[in-house]
Amino acid sequence: MPRAARVDVAIVGAGLAGLTAARALVAAGRSVVVLEARDRVGGRTLNHDLGDGQVVEAGGQFVGPTQNHILGLAAELDVKTFPAYTEGEAVYVRGGRAKRYAGDVPPDPTALADVAVTMARIDRLARRIPLGAPWQARNAARLDAVTFDSWIRDTTVSAAGVDLVNIFFGSAYGGTAADASALFSLHYVAGMGDEDHHGSIARGIGVEGGAQQDRFVGGSQGVSLAMAEQLGDRVVLNAPVRAIEQNGRTVKLRTDAGVWQAGHAIVAVPPPLAGKISWSPLLPAPQAALFDRMPMGNLMKCEAVYDEPFWRADGLSGQATFRSSDSAICSMFDNTPPSGGPGVLMGFLGGRAWRALAHRPPRERRAAVLRTFARAVGREALRPRDYFEQDWSSEEWTRGGPTSVLAPGVLTALGAWRDRPFGLVHWAGAEHADYWNGYMDGAVRSGRDAAAAVIDVLEGTER
Repeated sequence: MPRAARVDVAIVGAGLAGLTAARALVAAGRSVVVLEARDRVGGRTLNHDLGDGQVVEAGGQFVGPTQNHILGLAAELDVKTFPAYTEGEAVYVRGGRAKRYAGDVPPDPTALADVAVTMARIDRLARRIPLGAPWQARNAARLDAVTFDSWIRDTTVSAAGVDLVNIFFGSAYGGTAADASALFSLHYVAGMGDEDHHGSIARGIGVEGGAQQDRFVGGSQGVSLAMAEQLGDRVVLNAPVRAIEQNGRTVKLRTDAGVWQAGHAIVAVPPPLAGKISWSPLLPAPQAALFDRMPMGNLMKCEAVYDEPFWRADGLSGQATFRSSDSAICSMFDNTPPSGGPGVLMGFLGGRAWRALAHRPPRERRAAVLRTFARAVGREALRPRDYFEQDWSSEEWTRGGPTSVLAPGVLTALGAWRDRPFGLVHWAGAEHADYWNGYMDGAVRSGRDAAAAVIDVLEGTER
């Protein structure tokens, strides 16, 4: 596509949200350009090449029931799914002891009863949160005035119960329950469903029947790669958008690769990055304040590659959770390709562990992660044939992961500005979804919603 072109709609960001929006707009007969800062498409989905035609995911990867938008899109693109490996027992590591178990909730006798009661209360309250306007919930001000950690401690007898809840948030937020307001967290759980199914924390943490049930054959980035192939030269890489100017009639986007003019724009990048674009006129102050207060979590994916998934022969699923102050990761999974080899173990390093280890030398961090793996599946985990990490906080065009986390006070004061169009500019991205906020499904939903909104405006002006 020629630089300085005029299009109906310019889209900032070639992740799942931006590409989905572009695809919908093209299907509606509109001219589109997708401006991507990176040299690749996919946003927070990224495949890692294992050789011999095999890949493994270094970013978002899991899908499950009620995530109908990403699953439907993948089916349209002929990207198939396969079940995450669940055969055998999981492992719960507490202190220096490892215990095998079946199911999704670790068998900690000091916390199990508390966790069950807390999960039930979370689900019950989450059902009362209006997904489109959580600030209108009953007791919204009170729930938004405290962290989720404080709220849990008021409802949970044991510190062990709090620790188990934080295992989930280590990977879901890239942080802890102390980083988010109780209202934001309940809204987050309320969205773990669809229009026909209430959200539940069990669906969020579950494998079979939950959000970690399936993976994509060929890696999750394959969905974006397939869309980009359909869009062709409408996708422009290495084109970070530095400035957006609008005058009420057109939008001008200044990038490192040239200047584009459009009738409308959709900005589909993480909110903190959207706020750093140079805007003329300036973003409304409350919207700018909100985007500044939507920081990304801190999450690293650490993966070890072995000749084969040796843990399976020992009756282990490769799944483990860790309630140990010195564990490098909070949870781990068997990330082996669907062919059955090579064997891959993947662990989430987030929150406190990220703060302790992200700045350490890579060799030291690798050793800490492999020791954690070995506690769950045995000493053979110490000798991988390969090891790699993906620290999303060090990615210039992401700056964290897996999603934005709102601290106390933000949602009730500024939340109504999240999706509000700014002149000719609309918003998309995983953080702009009510259902499956921060997940691949939320990204696809938001892209479709933004495209539909722009099409409505365009059709209205043409009548």
